[in-house]
Amino acid sequence: MDVRYQRHLEGVDWAEMKRAVAADDFDNGRSPEQLRQSFANSYASCIAYVEGEIIGTARLLSDGVCNAYVVDVWTMRRCRRRGIATAMIETLLRDVPGQHVYLFTSRETMPFYQKLGFIPQGVGLSRVVGRWLSGGSG
Repeated sequence: MDVRYQRHLEGVDWAEMKRAVAADDFDNGRSPEQLRQSFANSYASCIAYVEGEIIGTARLLSDGVCNAYVVDVWTMRRCRRRGIATAMIETLLRDVPGQHVYLFTSRETMPFYQKLGFIPQGVGLSRVVGRWLSGGSG
């Protein structure tokens, strides 16, 4: 499998990304425009392609100093266990040396992230301000 990793956002087909994540049960309700905004507002991103098809995503949010957060790590089911997510995450982590990098994940995927050096930490909390996805355009 010849995987191409893209770090820039030029030429990304956001409608294709929306269709791909939705078809693979990784859709959190963002429109193609909201996906574009999410990636554009990220510190760094990586999109994986095979033969022009989006098969993986990962983004990194960071203050540029000491704290970063990995989000939207997804690899299409039929392409998993081939090192794609690992490559995307390792690529992003090179952009934040010396920073504390955090992520939330399910119990099922914890072993994957632990293999990459992430360690379980205390309890995380979250809050949606207002109504989910009502703040952006799209």
